[in-house]
Parts: sequence; structure tokens; C-alpha cells
Amino acid sequence: MPLCVVGSVALDSVETPTQQRDNVLGGSAVYFSYAASFFTTVRLAGVVGDDWPADNTAMLQARSIDTDGLQVVQGGKTFRWRGKYLPNMNDRETLELHLNVLATFDPVLPEAYRQCKFLFLANGSPTYQMKAIDQCPAASLIVADTMDHYIRNEREGLDKLLRRVHGLVLNDSEAKLLTGDDNLVRAGEAVRRMGPRFVVIKKGEHGAMFFGEDELYVMPAYPTARVVDPTGAGDSFAGGMMGYLAEQGNFEPKTLKRSLAYGTLMASFTVEDFSLDRLRTINRADLEKRMEEYKSMLSF
Repeated sequence: MPLCVVGSVALDSVETPTQQRDNVLGGSAVYFSYAASFFTTVRLAGVVGDDWPADNTAMLQARSIDTDGLQVVQGGKTFRWRGKYLPNMNDRETLELHLNVLATFDPVLPEAYRQCKFLFLANGSPTYQMKAIDQCPAASLIVADTMDHYIRNEREGLDKLLRRVHGLVLNDSEAKLLTGDDNLVRAGEAVRRMGPRFVVIKKGEHGAMFFGEDELYVMPAYPTARVVDPTGAGDSFAGGMMGYLAEQGNFEPKTLKRSLAYGTLMASFTVEDFSLDRLRTINRADLEKRMEEYKSMLSF
């Protein structure tokens, strides 16, 4: 089934302890879309300025990613982020953040997007996330992502959003901030009581935790020896998860559990190079090969 995603499209500049890349393709909706495209057709809604390279759009379209919902603001500038990773490659500093056209993004979804049964609201303002929900009455699974900025500055809107989504994806520090509880088990259950039927807490190199109505389980990370750039790993995780769910056409408990495994593996590939460079070198067979290795690691 086609999958709709609404979120940020960006140009990133990334510095690691050993390398640096400037103005590479980034943004939560971009990483999500590319990862999900391994499983299904993706319809991407976002906004860019006229400084956005046309080659980036062509590359996304080559992955069967529908970009009809990508707004181009003439005279505007694309969202830009510059960050620096610390030596442990887990912590990072934001050096520059320019929302530019993203600050006034008002999603207007094409008709084909509105008919999607699966909708993912990538990291962004709860205001435009709820506007996207209003335009997708046919959606049977709505999952959202969020971040500390919106937890601190748009809490009222976020609380309303949580009552309208079926699932929420966030990282461990965000879960603690949202609930005020440093215990992740209690925090995950507390977030679920805010509205979502299920909650996924991402823990970076330590995997992910799933909280459902009747079960809680932990999905360990795939052991990756070569971590080049962690940017977008969480968004790729969500893309792999939602892409698999859309491919299967359901979100039954067994399907959800397997979707988290695919999300974990998509993230493991993403960190092995800058931007989408590693994902551009693999295919579905490579993903399935890693899945077999992963399953073997989890057997005892």
C-alpha cells in the first residue's frame, strides 16, 4: 500500500571527529522516505526553497518516491542544519539551525496523498502535523515523531496530537522529558496513556523498546562496526518500520514486531556513510541478508 509522509526536507552540514560534509541531502522526511521506499511507494510532502538542487528531487523520484507534495517556495531558502558529533558518535552539538521556509510550512496534500491508508508525521510542529491528519480521513494507521523542541515549546499542541495518532516514535531523552520520568519502562507506559495505542522509544546504539496495549519488548540494535554518520538513523528506523507495515497492509502484533526489526536494520545501514550514500548502494537482497544475520543473533 502507498505510504504518505509529511515532514522536513533539508540541506545538512555534518562534522564528525574525522570527516566533514557540507550541504548534503537531509531532513526527517527524506531519510524516512528513502528507507520506506525499499518496501512500498512513498508520497512525500514537505517544503524547500528555490536553492534546492533539482538533482535531489530526481534522485528521490528514482526510488518511486512521489514528490508532488513537495512545495517549492520561490525566493525562499531550504531548511538548513549544521551539526558536530562528539568523539563517542552518540552525542552531537547543533552549531547552526535555520528553519527558513519550514517555519511557515502549511501542508497541502495532493488527492492521491489523502487516500493513503498509512500516514507518518515525521518530526515537525504539531500544528502542521494535525493539519496533515485533517486532510487524510482515509488513514487507518497514523504514526508521529516529535522532538525536545516541541515538547518544551508546543506542549499543548503536542498533547492534542497524541490523542489523534495511533503510534508515537521518539527517543529515550524525549520520552523522559515528555513524562518527567527517568525510568524508560514507566515513561513508555505513561506516554501510551496520553493517547497512542503504541509507543516506540529509540535508544540509539542500544536498540528500541515497544510499548503496546498487551505487550512490551526490546529490539536490540544491529552491531555495526563502522559508524560514519549517525544523522538520520532514527528517521530511517521509522521509514523501515512504516514501510514494512504498508507493504504488509496491516499492523497486527506479529507484523509490528517484524517491522521494528526492519527499522533497526535500515538504521544500521544509514550510519555507515554520510547522508543517504550508504542506502544508495544497497538493495532489498542486502537488507534480507542482514535480516537473516540479525535473526541468527537473536536465537538462543
